[in-house]
Formats: sequence, C-alpha cells, structure tokens
Amino acid sequence: MAETLGSLADKISIIQLKIFHMREQLARPDADEAHKAACAAKLEVMAEQCSDLETEAGTLLAAYAAGTARPKIYRQFKMYNDPKYRAQPAKQAGK
Repeated sequence: MAETLGSLADKISIIQLKIFHMREQLARPDADEAHKAACAAKLEVMAEQCSDLETEAGTLLAAYAAGTARPKIYRQFKMYNDPKYRAQPAKQAGK
C-alpha cells in the first residue's frame, strides 16, 4: 500500500473542501439549471471518491492495529544549504 494515514487524511480534507464549495454552487440563486446539474454530477463523483479514501484509511488503520501492516517512515535527506555537500572549485594547474 503506497498511502499513509497522513496522505489519506490530506486527500480526504481536500476532497471535503471541494465538496463544501460544490454544494455552495448548487445553492447559488443566480446559477442556471445546466450549471447546477453539472455541479450535482461532480458532487456525486467527489462523494464516491471521499468514501473510497475513508474506506482505505479505515482498512489501513485496522491493518496497523492488527499488526499486519506497519507504517513505513521515509527520512528526509536534504543536501542543499549544507556546506559539506558543496564541490570545491578545481585547482588550476601550475598555481
């Protein structure tokens, strides 16, 4: 499984924000019916995506609790702004 609980929580929060704003579009009094129908169709897709992500998060959490899966920790190895990783200028011959 490539996802972590953190990445799933991030995706769920993003899709929930999209759902919130799409519902606002459905409630707009100035929107025409074609716009509202398109928004309603998108809302159905987003609701399914959110449900899938929530199911995946629950499955992963259950696997962690059962001991059948362990979270994999990816360490950050940053090389920028560290002088020991900077190449020294080549010395010119004869100097």
